[in-house]
Amino acid sequence: MTTNHDTRTHSPAAARVAVVTGGSRGIGRAVARRLARDGLDVVANYASDEGAAQQTVAAIVADGGRAVGVRADVADETAVAALFDRAEREFGGVDVVVNAAGRLALSPIADLDLAVLDAVHRTNIRGTFVVAQQAARRLRPGGSFVGFSTSVVGTQFPAYGAYAASKGAVEAITLILARELRGRDVTVNTVAPGPTATDLFLDGKAPEQIDRLAKSSPLERLGTPEDIAAVVAFLTSPEGHWLNGQVLRANGGLV
Repeated sequence: MTTNHDTRTHSPAAARVAVVTGGSRGIGRAVARRLARDGLDVVANYASDEGAAQQTVAAIVADGGRAVGVRADVADETAVAALFDRAEREFGGVDVVVNAAGRLALSPIADLDLAVLDAVHRTNIRGTFVVAQQAARRLRPGGSFVGFSTSVVGTQFPAYGAYAASKGAVEAITLILARELRGRDVTVNTVAPGPTATDLFLDGKAPEQIDRLAKSSPLERLGTPEDIAAVVAFLTSPEGHWLNGQVLRANGGLV
């Protein structure tokens, strides 16, 4: 199922093209909107919430951009191949891939349901591999792949064991993939946000817990989805093209 809106009359080849997984909400939505404002045509992927994806697409259109929403499970290689096919068919190619889709589960390691562990790793590890495979095969010269980790890989807060382990895997493949794409003029980087004010982050947290996390960085506030989107925009721009194989901890100075 797809959502499709187009208000411009230029040819599909006139703009660079971005595929943003998890583009229906949170950081993914902010990334999709920022890249569209920077002039890219956007394919906003979503897992199940078509209404949220339509909101992302409508916001891009309202700003004068072009976007489609395409449903796909990032861990399903057939669905992801179809997602990239749609991007190429709709806009002529792929220049930027941002894998913002992710799954979070909090539990002490001793109590974690292993079915939950499998679900987290299916989305966060297998999903990253599946999207990265298509990016490696299809990105045009000058293109960029951006994965997503978390600063919890470094802070190592209790209850984040499954999530941090899955994102540690994303960090581990970042430089490997960059090196495998030698000669292609394609960059590979990973962004590792700290506490960021998304619905996923805020859900279930008491106000005092949120306040404590907000004050944990020297800037004494939570990040915003737009803060993270600005980092992605730089990494995928011509100005950021010399950064390659890096993990950027976008967290306001959180240790």
